[in-house]
Amino acid sequence: MDIAGMLVQLVAGAAAGNGVGKVAPGLSLGTAGNSIVGGLGGIIVSQLLPMLMGNTAVAGTGLDMATIIAGFISGGVGGGVTSLIVGLIKSKMAK
Repeated sequence: MDIAGMLVQLVAGAAAGNGVGKVAPGLSLGTAGNSIVGGLGGIIVSQLLPMLMGNTAVAGTGLDMATIIAGFISGGVGGGVTSLIVGLIKSKMAK
């Protein structure tokens, strides 16, 4: 995916990471932490998802609507799940 697609994944992941922090305040990493972990998780999961699903074709190489929607969905899910996992690890280590 190109830089613009990765930017969509980054923004969606950061938003989802902050959403997880609001919904589960005990797992929040703070606004900056949620944004960083969520953004990175959004990009990483979005890049790994096609490989895990066995899709070897390049999925969307432009900024058409389908690519943007797929980037938001995969980036959001990846960012939210990554923030949740890191928040759980952080809360367990604090005990």
